[in-house]
Amino acid sequence: MTLKNELLPADRDELLNELKTRFEENTARHDGIEWAKIIARLEADPAKLWSLSEMERTGGEPDVVGFDKGTGEYIFFDCSPESPKGRRSLCYDRAAWESRKEHKPATSAQDMAAAMGVKILTETEYHDLQTIGEFDLKTSSWLETPADIRDLGGAIFGDLRFGRVFIYHNGAESYYAARAFRGSLRV
Repeated sequence: MTLKNELLPADRDELLNELKTRFEENTARHDGIEWAKIIARLEADPAKLWSLSEMERTGGEPDVVGFDKGTGEYIFFDCSPESPKGRRSLCYDRAAWESRKEHKPATSAQDMAAAMGVKILTETEYHDLQTIGEFDLKTSSWLETPADIRDLGGAIFGDLRFGRVFIYHNGAESYYAARAFRGSLRV
């Protein structure tokens, strides 16, 4: 029997193989980090492994992008070339979703991230992500929005155009077929 946020053994093995393959094919993202240490962490924390499976299931292609020496945690980001397909057409948060009178999206980016057990990338994390590759050349991704912007009804998102990262604003209730969110997970 598995708990709600725990994978079946066959699903766990399939996910670990996919993560290992991606890890080995993208060594520049995590120079000096050993897969054996990561897999030991993942096997010890089924809930985090489940969160990674949700990142994978929704098209995020999660990969290790760093190690936090202060906390001892490995950091995973969604590394799909474009915003994850299974998370597009979402407004920013629950308040924005509730403010829509009609044509509501299925859910919000914040609600989906919470259900997956991940956090939406911050502006700083998004800039960090763009130093290890080129992401969101045709799409955009919601970013964790500072409270002062959110209090005024806005939310921020980023993309990469013309060789540089752009951070923009939009009404938090807006949603687009080419905008999703990228998640982060610490293990």
